[in-house]
Order: sequence, then C-alpha cells, then structure tokens
Amino acid sequence: MSSNQGSSPVAQSSCPSDGLFRKPRASSMAPRHYRPPPPRSLPDVCPKEPTGEGRALCDGPSVVADQHRWTVYNSKVNLPAALNDPRLAKRESDFFTKTWGLAFTETEVMPSFYLPNISREHFSSYLQETAQREKIHERCKNICPRQKFPCLLTFFYLRLPQIFMKPEFVLNDPATFNAVLPWSHFSVAGGNNSRDVASSRLLQEKLSHYLDVVEVSIARQISLRSEAFFHAMSSQHELQDRLRETADAVAKLRACTAAIDRVMCRGPLRALRDALTCNNCIKLHNKLKLMAAVHQTQPTVQLLLSTSEFVGALELIATTKEVLQQELQGIHSFRHLGSQLCEMERLIDKMMVADFSIRPQTHQCLFQATLGIIRNVVLEVLDSSQRSRLAYVSSATNPSDGEAELAYLTHEGLFISDALNEAEQRSNVAAHAQTRAQTRTDACGSDSASATTESSSSREHNSNTTSSLFKDHENIVNMSHPYGSSEDVMPSDQELGRVANNVQELLHTASDVSQDRCVKVLMTRAKDGSLERLSSSEFVCLSQAVESFVSDTEELCGRRSVSLRGALQSQAYRFVQRFHEERKTKLSLLLDNERWKQAEVPAEFQDLVDSIADGRITLPERKPTGSEDRKPSEFLCVDGQKYAVVGTVLLLIRMFLEYCQCVNDIPSITTDILTRLAELLKHFNSRSCQLVLGAGALQVVGLKTITTRNLALASRCLQLLVHYIPVIRAHFETRLQPKQYSILRHFGHITKDYNDHIAEISAKLVAIMDSMFEKALFKYEVKAPMPSACLRNVCKQMAKMHEAINELLPEEQTQMLFLRINASFKLHLKRQLARLGVINDGGPQLVMVDVAFYSENVQALRSLECLDLNMPEIWEQKR
Repeated sequence: MSSNQGSSPVAQSSCPSDGLFRKPRASSMAPRHYRPPPPRSLPDVCPKEPTGEGRALCDGPSVVADQHRWTVYNSKVNLPAALNDPRLAKRESDFFTKTWGLAFTETEVMPSFYLPNISREHFSSYLQETAQREKIHERCKNICPRQKFPCLLTFFYLRLPQIFMKPEFVLNDPATFNAVLPWSHFSVAGGNNSRDVASSRLLQEKLSHYLDVVEVSIARQISLRSEAFFHAMSSQHELQDRLRETADAVAKLRACTAAIDRVMCRGPLRALRDALTCNNCIKLHNKLKLMAAVHQTQPTVQLLLSTSEFVGALELIATTKEVLQQELQGIHSFRHLGSQLCEMERLIDKMMVADFSIRPQTHQCLFQATLGIIRNVVLEVLDSSQRSRLAYVSSATNPSDGEAELAYLTHEGLFISDALNEAEQRSNVAAHAQTRAQTRTDACGSDSASATTESSSSREHNSNTTSSLFKDHENIVNMSHPYGSSEDVMPSDQELGRVANNVQELLHTASDVSQDRCVKVLMTRAKDGSLERLSSSEFVCLSQAVESFVSDTEELCGRRSVSLRGALQSQAYRFVQRFHEERKTKLSLLLDNERWKQAEVPAEFQDLVDSIADGRITLPERKPTGSEDRKPSEFLCVDGQKYAVVGTVLLLIRMFLEYCQCVNDIPSITTDILTRLAELLKHFNSRSCQLVLGAGALQVVGLKTITTRNLALASRCLQLLVHYIPVIRAHFETRLQPKQYSILRHFGHITKDYNDHIAEISAKLVAIMDSMFEKALFKYEVKAPMPSACLRNVCKQMAKMHEAINELLPEEQTQMLFLRINASFKLHLKRQLARLGVINDGGPQLVMVDVAFYSENVQALRSLECLDLNMPEIWEQKR
C-alpha cells in the first residue's frame, strides 16, 4: 500500500448528493476494473479429485501485463491486525487500554469548570438542517438495489478439489499428503523415465493453477469490495489525522497541565510543606528549649539553695514537675527526674527546719513579732522597777506611805510575810537607786548609738546577740516568778538594759536583712529589664509599696534606713529618664505633624484647665461615659480669657500635668522631674520657633506658606504656656527643700525665652506689613483721582491682616500690634512725601484726602474704633 493518501481510490455512491461528509479524491484515481483474458486450462493430473467446470475464471489482472502497475491487489495492509491487539483474549473497546497497558483502569473524570455542559439542544439547529437530507438519503438506499456478490466459499468449492476445503486438511496426515501428491502414479524404481517427469511437471502446474485461482479469486473479491475497503482506508487515514491532532492536543494539554502544576501547584504545595516544616521545627525548637530549661532545674535549685531562696526553689520544682507531667511526658531521658525532684523537696524541707532553728533572722515575720513582745516585756519591767523605786523612796521619807504601800501589797493578794519581804527587798535596793538610774541612762544611750550602726556590723554580732538575748529572756522569766529569790525575781537594771539593747539590735538586723533582700530583688528585676517595662502607674505602685515598707521598718526600729531607698532612687532615675524620653519623642512627632491650624477643644481638656484653676495640679479621674456627650468648643477658656490653640498644645498641657502627678506620687524624684519638665518646655519653644518663624513647616509638613494666622496662633499658644509656668513653679516649690530652691531658676529662664519668642512673632507680623508698605508707598504719587489706588491697596491689606488675627489675639494685643503697624505706615508715607517734595503749607492738598481715607478704614475695623492714629506725624516738622 502506498503511503500517499491521495492515491487510495475511494468508492463513490451512485445516489444523489445527501449533504454528508465525503473525503475528496482526485478525478484520475477512479477505480479501474480489469478484465484479463481467461487463464489457460491445465490437464488434470489427479484423476481421483474433481477438477471442476472448465468455465473461465473470474475477471482479474494479468500477471504479465500488469506486473509493473500498482493495483489494489498489491495492498499488504491487514486492517484487523492493525486495529486489534493480538495479545488480548478479546477485542477491547477502549483505545487507551491498548495504549497504556492492562494496568489502566477507568476512573470517573470530573467535569471541567471551563467547558460548557453540552446537551441535545445544542445540536437541534444542525439536526433541523440535515433532517431533509437524511430522509432523501434513506429513500435512495431503499430505491437502489444492492449488488449481489458470489460467495467466495462457493467459488472455491466449484474451482478447487474438496480436499482443500476440509477442516481437517493437514499435510502431516499421510493420507492427505498422498491424496494431494499421488506418488503412486510415479515409478518407484527409477524415477528417470519421461512419463514420471511429465507427471511431476503436470502436478506442479496443477497446484500452481490452484494457487493462481485462489489468488485471482481473492483479488476479484477485493476489487468487488474495493469501494468499501478504500473507504475504510480513507477513514483510517482520517482517523490517524484526528488521532494525531488529538495526540498533539493531549500533548499541549499535558504540557499546560505540567506548567500549571509547576507554577500554581508546586509552589503553593512547597510553601505549605515548608510552612508545616517550619511549624514543626518551631515546636521542636520550643520543646528542646523546654527540655534544656528542665535540664537546668537541678543546678538552678542548688543555686537558689545556696542563697537560701527556699520559696523560689520550691516553686521551680513544682513548675518543673508540672511540665514533666504535661508537656514532657514520656521522654525517656527524664524518666528519673521526677523522683529526683521529690527527693530535693524533702531535702529543702530539712534545710528549712535547720535554717529556722539556726538563723531566726531569715524568718522575719515570726521573729519584726517575737522581738516586739520581748522588747515590750523588758520595757514594762524597767518601768515597773522605776515606779517601785520611786515609791520606796517616798515611803522612806514618809512612814505612813510605807504602811500604805504595805496595805497596797496585801490588797494585791500577797501574804503579810511576803509583803514584808517585798518591802525589805525594796529598802535594800533604795541605796543604789541613783546608780541604777544612771546605768539605765547609759543603756538608753547605747541603744540610740546602736541605732546608727550599719547592717553589716549588726550581722557580725548577730549570733552573740541572739545567745545573750535568750539568756536575758531566761532572767526575765525568772523575774516574773513571784516566789523566787531576790536575785532571780528582780534582775539588775544593767541586765535589763542589755536585754533591751540586744532586742533593739536584733530589730535593726532584721530590718537591714529584709531591706537588703528587697534590694536584691530590685537589682535582679533591673538586670532582666522588668523595671524598664513598667508603666508609670505600675512604677508608682512599686514606689509607694517600697516607701510604705521602709516607713514601717523605720517606725519599728526607730532609725532611718537608706539602702532600699537608695536602690529605689537609682531605679527611679531610670524611670524618669524613660518617662521623659517617651514624652519628648511624642511631642516631637506631634510638632512635626502639626499644620498650625486652630483646633477644637474637647470638653475633657476644658475640665482639665478648670481643675488647674481650682488648685488641683493632678490628672483628673476618668469620668463616666455620659459626660463625654458635650460638644467641643472653639476656644480654651482660662481665667476668663479665650485662647485659640493647636492640638499639640492641648496634649502638652496634659504632659506637664503628668510630670506634676509623678512628683505627687514619687516625691524623691522631684528635682529630676523638674529638670526634665524644663527641658520639655524648652524643646517645644525651640522646635515651634524653627517650624513657624523659621518656616520649617514648609518642608516638614508641606505647608504652602506661613500665614499671619499661623503666626498669631503660635503666639497665642506660647502665651497660654507662659500663663501656666508660674502655676507649675509653685507646685514644685512646695515639694522642694529650701536648699533646693535654686533649681527653680529654670522657670525664670523659660519664661524669658517664651516672651522673647512672642515678641519675635509680633515683630514678624509688623515686618510683613512694613515690607508691604515699602513696596506699595514707593509708587505713591500725589495726583487725582483720590483716594489713590495705592492707599486702597494698603487699606485692603490691613483689613486682611485684621481679619486673620482679630479672633485669635485679645483686643489689647490687637490694638498694640496695629499701633506698631500704623507707625510703620506713617514712617514710609513720610519718606515718600519727602521724596516727592510735598509739604504741609496749610492749603488744601490731595494728600489729606488719602490720609482721611486711610484713617476711616483703619478705625472702621473691629476693636480699633478708638485707636489714636496721630496722622499729622507724616509731615516734616519745621525747624
């Protein structure tokens, strides 16, 4: 078969055109019917087998004439073999099973979201168009009779011996072999005679004839069915083309799918996988850190025990046991840690018992109480002894008093003999009353001297003091017994003084130890940055708690302690520094974003300044939600004056109240807070000067220009702060020592700087108008019409100036400012008149019309009605 598709002839139907698809073909490729001459008849060399009728064979091609032409008989394509897989037991209806192997299994393919759902309605228009043609085609098939082709099998029966058509025909069978090749007709002896040679030649020709008949018959049958065959071949070519297109489309689809998988699927899946891996790594890292922390439990517990931090060690052990039971359960390396922690708990229990018996100063609460009781008992005994001595002295001078004392003792329940012994005892010690009183005075002196010793020296004598204390305590117990000997019942004043001294020293030691431990806690928290992260209110609470604790210990011990206060003071300095830096940074950000426009004043800020006017220099408490329903006002009313302010100044007022509140809460940082507040006020003054007078707001905020309204608003804000500086100064003055009053000079310097700034702003406003006057009046000429255009422009600019600042500045400042502006106008007008040579000779002049017009316009402005302009100063004075 030729590979050229166009060379394959395709049968044409004899029916009329039915509108169905037909493969095109060349006109020269029409099927040709060959009618070769009938083959020559061969003699029958097998008399036992029928030779069939001698009619001519079916029409077929001539082997000699057509041996070099391609015909349909040259086709070697086995169509069933091309379409069927011989390896399968049955023909598979699925093409992909054969292509992809037996392992291919059909699965339900999800419908594509990008393809429409095709139904029969989509083909309705096509079916309507082809319905008429289909009817014509069916009618033509019924009209045209089918061509009858002789059965190939019948043809073979007629032309070939029956033995070749039997199903059991095999040449391996001797009988069949002898029937096909009758060797009995040949001579067995020689095989060289002429008859045997002729017979074998005739047999060979006969078998060749049978082969030719079969081949010609097959070729004829193929030619009769050539139309259907070549139609199938053309359909096969079309199928191959479509399969090729399909394969290309599938390849493109697979490439697109691979690209989609590479671009849209692999990346997100890799991201998900990486995120999951990252989460797992984080969990693993956290678990390992937790394991490392647990692994350090024993060294940490030992470190805590070395500093007698029993509570911290027990808390660490309890936390570690909880972590082992919950988060690290089942870890093989920690299987023995639980029992070890239990053993450490028992060890800590024993250590605490031993420490309680050896070091009572570590248990201060039970001990700043035991010592207090002992001290009170000692003081009561000393006081009772003193009263007894005084009573005995008085009874010795007055016998009736002795009898009265004896009656008193009897009345108290003592026997008369006991009362007499008590009176005798008192008489024995009366001679030494003055000596004992002096001894007690010395003891009190030593008590007050011991109150000033440091905690380190107290701890050095702690063991000796404790032992002597308990010895003296035994004496006190014996003294309290009413029936003991005179030595046991009544200790000497020297012993009582020593007991009191020891008790007082132990109180000092306990106070020093407790404060030292508080200092250690503060330093530890300061090292890890915990104190740096405290808010203002939290640090105030800490400061108040420390101050309360120190005050209680000082009241109990009777001496001032500085260790804990010093540690708190160092932390307070850091707090003040951070507190100030936060507010300074906030103020800088507010100023850098301030557009210098008048801001509305919320009700809470008005309440704030009202509370300051009432003498409450503190931040007010938060009010209920209902009180915030008041609308904001345009001005801030302070002591009957209205101040137009920007939003930054409102927040600055709240800031310096926060500084004042810190002084109220932590008095020890008054000087530091005052210095920082002065720095904050100076920063506002300098930065606002750079932004407004220095026009820095043009670049920082993006203002187009610095207007007179911006200048007036900045001046009014500075005046408000100047108003509050004396209030702040008085507040700080009440919290300073007289020797610290020199630091208040900062407020005087700040007030001077603010007033200078306000004066510079006023001068800037006058300079703006002065520049305008110079340009406008330089072109002034004394000629009609009057009033001149120059004076009209001047009056218009002054009206704009008045409109910009009238609502911002108070009436007195507005008048003073316009007096300075008027003086500048008169100066420039005077110079121009002198340049023009215009003098006041007493006659009517056009200049007076312009002057009158100027005066009327200026005095028509609000709050300038009574302004004395003194316009005659524009003329040169005659000498």
